[in-house]
Amino acid sequence: MELKYFRLIKTIQEEGSIANSSQRLFLTQSALSHQLRDLEERLGYKVFLRTRNQWQLTQEGVELYKLANKLFATIDDGFHAIEHIRAGSKGSIKFRAECQSFFHSIPAFIQKMGILYPEIDIEIALGATHKTASQVLSGEIDVAIVTTPPTSDELSSILVFKDEIYALMHREHPLNQREYLDAEHFADVHLLINSFPLEGVAIYTQFLKPHLIHPSKISAIPFTEVTLSMINANMGIMCAPKWQLHPFKMPDDLIFKRIGKEGLKRQHHLVVRKQHRNKKYMHDFIINFEESFLGSSEQW
Repeated sequence: MELKYFRLIKTIQEEGSIANSSQRLFLTQSALSHQLRDLEERLGYKVFLRTRNQWQLTQEGVELYKLANKLFATIDDGFHAIEHIRAGSKGSIKFRAECQSFFHSIPAFIQKMGILYPEIDIEIALGATHKTASQVLSGEIDVAIVTTPPTSDELSSILVFKDEIYALMHREHPLNQREYLDAEHFADVHLLINSFPLEGVAIYTQFLKPHLIHPSKISAIPFTEVTLSMINANMGIMCAPKWQLHPFKMPDDLIFKRIGKEGLKRQHHLVVRKQHRNKKYMHDFIINFEESFLGSSEQW
């Protein structure tokens, strides 16, 4: 039974006649009479008893009218639910990552999201990156990528990426003779980092600081191309995951050396406030971020 017939029954009952229903349904009285006659022929019974001044539902018609009310109420509820979902699809997300290597890949991800979800506005927050979890907690940013899962019960943590940090050096560097590098091997090196403070540098916080080792010289070089040129001139070493350097042309004389016998491995976690995680636009961001980055994790 088509929806138009339920609408016809409901309208005639509420308006009292076909004449009164005509304007509400934007159809002529003749068209409505034809619809009702067609319906009753299909059903094999009368829906309305008609007199000169009154239209009255038959017993079967009463049941059809009840069904029509339930049907249209369900439809209205469904559209209200969809509107609620659509309202939750809009939002802005301020994003920050402790590992600045992510910023080589994030623009492509944001471009993809802009095509798939134009109602989500994503902003990259630059600046200091070693207090990102606390900035999510305070509301300064909405999403962070951190290497140490937060302990706060107000934050939700999702593993999205794994990698390993290597030391990159010239093949003529004295440390190239080592099978792998221990913490003490860094005591006399010129360590090239992306930026200060050291609390935001993984090799320092996760490997050197716990062993009370501080390199003899540390230089902050914000441009990877310059850092690679300096390493190619055997003027220092840098520590980074291999995927960070994929966008750059690597000189032939540079080699990767493992850090620690088991390797310096990391896990990257996406952190968001629990109260915001189930918002539609945040859910869409998280699902797509996992899809884009988890599948590309370096194999340990």
